[in-house]
Amino acid sequence: MLERVRGFVFDLDGCVWNGNTLNPGARDTLARLVAAGRKIAFLTNNSRATADDILRRLHALGVEVAQHAFTPLEIIGTVITERFGLSRVLVIGAPEMAVMIARAGHTLVDVKDYAQATAVAVGNDFDLTYERLTAASRAAARSGRLVTPNVDPRLPLENGEFLPGCGALVAAVAAAAAVTPVVVGKPEPPLFRMALERLGLTPGEAAMVGDSVPSDIRGARAIGMRTVLYAPEGSSVAESDVVVHSFADLARLAHIA
Repeated sequence: MLERVRGFVFDLDGCVWNGNTLNPGARDTLARLVAAGRKIAFLTNNSRATADDILRRLHALGVEVAQHAFTPLEIIGTVITERFGLSRVLVIGAPEMAVMIARAGHTLVDVKDYAQATAVAVGNDFDLTYERLTAASRAAARSGRLVTPNVDPRLPLENGEFLPGCGALVAAVAAAAAVTPVVVGKPEPPLFRMALERLGLTPGEAAMVGDSVPSDIRGARAIGMRTVLYAPEGSSVAESDVVVHSFADLARLAHIA
């Protein structure tokens, strides 16, 4: 099945890498795919990095074939505009997310002025405090507008460790504010479609490779892509078209080994 796939879109956290370490065989398999004429792109729900940040990180880890990367930060400002118009946005998250929202024409609101916010954006915030959580919850309750890059509960790290993900933080705000968040990244369609457009492929010509069934597999299937679940510790999940336990498995099934 995978021998007929013209392009592969790869998730990053938990799939291509964990923390600052590439998963075994990733670099070699990616290089072999490109050498065999397959197109590749990288699609991440990272709420703290732009596409350029991701490409720099891949190149630093030796993935020199990386050319196309997509993150929710590329479109979060546009999504806010489309859903709510130009807004006064309280941002709880990384400076990179605030920059991208402001670049889209929105006005940033400080935590102490949360009552002035007409929308709230919550990403993974390494400086989260109870004050910031309270401000976000109150602003979201007042405005009824809550946007997030993703609802992934964990951020995988090396050796099986993890950090609380963006989804864990936004769940707290959503529960306190009684508001359902608008999700920008996977499993929603826009980033998948952007990747396919950049690669010049139809959904049926491409496969999504990722470790998350809710984000990667279900999101890709919803738009018609083939799906590959990366499950190095084994999995009985039947929702994906293919399950691989290593990048060597992927190379063999793609007939590039």
